[in-house]
Amino acid sequence: MARGRAPGFESQREEILDAAARLFAHQGYAGTSMNAVAQACQVSKPTLYHYVKDKQELLAQICETHVQGLVALVEEVSAQGLPPEAHLRVLIARFVQSYGAAQNQHRVLTEDVKFLGKAEQERLLNIERRVVDAFAQAVAAVRPSLQTDKLHKPLTMLLFGMINWTFTWLKPDGDLSYDDMAPMVADLFFGGLGAVNAASGDAGPAKKTVV
Repeated sequence: MARGRAPGFESQREEILDAAARLFAHQGYAGTSMNAVAQACQVSKPTLYHYVKDKQELLAQICETHVQGLVALVEEVSAQGLPPEAHLRVLIARFVQSYGAAQNQHRVLTEDVKFLGKAEQERLLNIERRVVDAFAQAVAAVRPSLQTDKLHKPLTMLLFGMINWTFTWLKPDGDLSYDDMAPMVADLFFGGLGAVNAASGDAGPAKKTVV
């Protein structure tokens, strides 16, 4: 009979993934050893190998946990049954905020996924495609003609271009937080520069939409 997982296994695993993501994000995947991960987690190396078989599996778990979290976020927002514009605005806001809370994981996914095997990369890419497709359908729901003109996906990729690289320039101790940026991204996407308002609040509909 197989042994069950000990109580606290998942919480310890999450702590290991968080610590490893922090190290990979700041030192690079190639520049981080399993010894360093074990030290950061304050566990022995044998204990670390109880959770992952090697550094590549550790990287894969960080990336998969992150992208599966994004899928769950999409499903959570969809379950609210919001009108099209409000739905897309909440999606944008939640993703900006999520990236802010998981900057290390997002940096690892963006910069270190190349160290995984092709099959693992493709599996992660397929999960990411589900997220992109959900956003594209949300864009098309706001303005159905975009889907007819096959523009809903290009516009979605432009939107992700605004969101995905925020971690490269938005500083934790700067004038703006991710919570501040979330409604600005939505306002800019919907209405252009003229719609951006620093005091726009949370994800409510703007007066003007051009998407």
